[in-house]
Amino acid sequence: MRYIGRFAPSPTGPLHFGSLLAALASYADARAHQGLWHVRIEDLDPPREQPGASALILSTLEAFGFDWDGDVLYQSQRSALYRHAIDQLEQNQQAYRCGCSRKQIFNRSGTNRYDGHCLAQHPPATMACAMRTRCEVGAIELLDAIQGEHPYNLTKDHGDFVIRRRDGLFAYQLAVAVDDAAQAITHVVRGSDLLDETPCQIQLQRYLGYTRPAYAHIPVATTASGQKLSKQSHAPALDATNPVPALIAALEFLGQRPATGLRDASSAELLRWAVEHWNMDAIPKTRGLPWSAGEGDLCICTAPPC
Repeated sequence: MRYIGRFAPSPTGPLHFGSLLAALASYADARAHQGLWHVRIEDLDPPREQPGASALILSTLEAFGFDWDGDVLYQSQRSALYRHAIDQLEQNQQAYRCGCSRKQIFNRSGTNRYDGHCLAQHPPATMACAMRTRCEVGAIELLDAIQGEHPYNLTKDHGDFVIRRRDGLFAYQLAVAVDDAAQAITHVVRGSDLLDETPCQIQLQRYLGYTRPAYAHIPVATTASGQKLSKQSHAPALDATNPVPALIAALEFLGQRPATGLRDASSAELLRWAVEHWNMDAIPKTRGLPWSAGEGDLCICTAPPC
């Protein structure tokens, strides 16, 4: 079976160092296994998206030397597939309508875990509702290539979770499960902030008859206060005109030890070195590591704090 990996950013802003870590790790692992590497734009949440961000993400990837296989997949164009999956879940009594707000759930149970209220008391047919999928009783075992063994009990830890929001937007969990299956993804390499979301996707894979891919969750870069580096934490955009320093910093963060002489290499040469020397066992086995854009003598971004 041929290795097929992917990188799936959301167009909520430009790529930053945390995005680069996921792109580089997924790309290097795929190419090191002579595999395919797809790019998917997860544009499911228009209120959070920035105009032009999708095009900027793709142009930044190109500037950094990443070459992807096939056409870019846009989730905003795949609503029919998501509706079909929900129909299948409903027909199999694995999904149901829910009219509960977060406040109502918390007031009833004192937690954010869903208590199954609408499964027992169906909301009116005219009411605008979310869709939830039912959680099977029992454990889900996840063996992650970096983070190790993680047992989950969705009934206890999550409760029945949303697969389509009340406003009609499809939830991340559903879309990623459907698209990973549609693209025949065999390996998912991404940030550890998504590790605890994985059992929800595994549950949907079981219900929909999909093959489970292998997972590897890299540590995320964090601020000095421990907050994940992200657009929400004002992570500076990558400098597409000078990709090599950022690539070197990302390789070092991932434990790959690029030689000092590579600082004078082109981005293509650096990515070739990364693929030829890729060692997933060297990636730190932790969920997060502190990182600053101004570390060392490498300036990698387009704005302060470089």
